Order: sequence, then structure tokens, then C-alpha cells
Amino acid sequence: MPNVRLPVAVCAAAADVLSGSHDSLNALFEAAGAPGPPPDLAHHSKWKTWLQRVGNDPNVDSLAVLGNVIEEFMDLPPLPSDGGITTLLDIALDPVADYNKKRERLVKVLEDHGFRYFRGGRIIPIGEPAPINDTNKPIQVSEGAKPSSIEDLLKVIIRGLPRAMHPLTHRRKNSPNLSFTSEYDIQDLLHSQLRPWIADIRPEEFTPSYAGSNTRMDFLLPTHKLVIEVKRVRDKSHASKVGDELIIDIEHYRRHQDAQYLWCVIYDPELFISNPSGVASDLEGVRTTTDGTINVRVFIISAAT
Repeated sequence: MPNVRLPVAVCAAAADVLSGSHDSLNALFEAAGAPGPPPDLAHHSKWKTWLQRVGNDPNVDSLAVLGNVIEEFMDLPPLPSDGGITTLLDIALDPVADYNKKRERLVKVLEDHGFRYFRGGRIIPIGEPAPINDTNKPIQVSEGAKPSSIEDLLKVIIRGLPRAMHPLTHRRKNSPNLSFTSEYDIQDLLHSQLRPWIADIRPEEFTPSYAGSNTRMDFLLPTHKLVIEVKRVRDKSHASKVGDELIIDIEHYRRHQDAQYLWCVIYDPELFISNPSGVASDLEGVRTTTDGTINVRVFIISAAT
């Protein structure tokens, strides 16, 4: 799609819903495909100006970048508060009520300027065909709500991992805090998030041999022909090698009969990866040789903010 100019009001409304440190949002924009370097401005002005720059760059798909930037906010509402909501003050402090208000405003601003948001970070001009199998409804904060596809489910769970970590790393008085300092920690958390939704999860299944060795998959979902591989970036040195590690994994995994898709989850809490969008673009896509084909997706996530 050719680049579409993003109206100032749309850029401002999107900037209003973004939260986090400069480093974490810089990483978000870079992963979304926004051209750098980041504007040297204060918080709200910085993100609004960066989105305006996106809309003025003929080499960028502005609607795709905007959708990627706001996707987590739009598709991942906060959990309801523990206490009952009985007063106006309770309503004012309720995170779900505040979230709904901000989301409704952003949806209205988008529609006022001729755009419509669809789950999964897709923004389409009004009048163009809607994505297939998309009801244009956010995932509701209610028991039993379920994403409409395995892809939607995995994106919510993967991008929500830092938020899922937060109550475990900040536990109640006299309860030991948990840490997520190794890949095994991240794998265990992801496994626990997947189990209520997916019946057949096979951790550590061996792959066929490649270059004289074999390896184990972190998770194989055979019903969906999908492998999930988890990496935790340990330091700057490891950040420069994680892409090479995944290239080797890809060669192993595409030889497995039940592996048609590979989703790589890279947890980088200290933002050691200097160019996350470059790492993702180098790895993503369909990889085909005489040994097999696998479709690769990459998610680089940072600590909760």
C-alpha cells in the first residue's frame, strides 16, 4: 500500500495512549518500522512528531507502522481491579474504565479521519474491504473471552508476557518475588499462559539432525504445525549473536514434519538489541530449501513499563 499521510489529530491521539520509558517506546517504534533517529523532544511531542514523520515518508507504509505502534494498547486491555466499584472515585481509578475511555477516543479520532482499526494492528481506510474473519471487536475483559484464531491468541499472550511477569516480580508482603533471568523462566511462564487455551503442547521435542547434530524445540503445537522458540538476551555480546542462534534453529526446525510455522520470542528487558526492526526483518519470512519450508515470525519484547 502506498504511504498515507497521517493527520496531526490521529498522531496526537495515538501518542496519548502510549506509556513507558523513552527507551522502551523507542524500541517499539523501531520494531514497528518507524524511520529513525527518534525526535529529540519531550514525551508526547516526541511520539506525535515521529508518527507525523512516518506519514510523510514515501518509503514507509504509515498505516502499518501506526497499527503496530498501537496494537498492544488496542488489543490488550488491563485486568479488572480487585475491589468493587461503587463510587465515582472508584470509577475514576478503575484501570478498565480509563482504558475503555482512551480506546473509544482513539477509535473515534481514527474514524473521524477515515480510518478503521482491526484487531492485530491493522488499520484500513473506511470503504476498503475489511480483513477476512475479523469482527472488529477487541478482546473483552471477561471470563471466557477467546481470540478468534491461534495467531490472535499467541500475539496477545506473547506481547503480554511482560505484563504477566509484573505481579510475579512484585508480589504481596512476605511472598518471595519471582525472577525471569533465564530462558527457562520465560519458557515456564509462556507454557503456563498457553496451557488453558491449547490442549496439545509438546515441550522440548527433538528435531531431525542438521550438520551432524540435533536440537530440542522449546514448544511444538502439532495441531497448528507451529513451533515457538524463546530467547532471553543476556548482555550486549549475546544481543549480537541471538540472530545467528535463530538462523541455526530455523535450519533444524524446518526439517520437522509438524513444523510449518516458527514464532521466535526474544525477550530483551535491558534493550541490548540496538536495531530490533533489523533483526526481525532479517529473520522473518518464508524459508524454503530442499529440506523443507517454514514461515518465520519474530517478536522482540522488553520489560514491563
